[in-house]
Amino acid sequence: MKNNMGLTDKVIRLLFAALVIVLFYTNVISGTVGIVLLVFAGIFILTSLLGFCPLYLPFGINTGKKK
Repeated sequence: MKNNMGLTDKVIRLLFAALVIVLFYTNVISGTVGIVLLVFAGIFILTSLLGFCPLYLPFGINTGKKK
């Protein structure tokens, strides 16, 4: 797996995930929508920590630094 995410991309994903988690635990979002958003938040956290997004591959997207 090559890294295909830049720092800005990682930070945005982590901030979105944190926001969703806070909104879920303060009961602003709940039910099925809340659970689906929590799953996406988990995926965003995982991809941010790995620096790799599998959805970028088919589209040839790379937000990381060019070598």
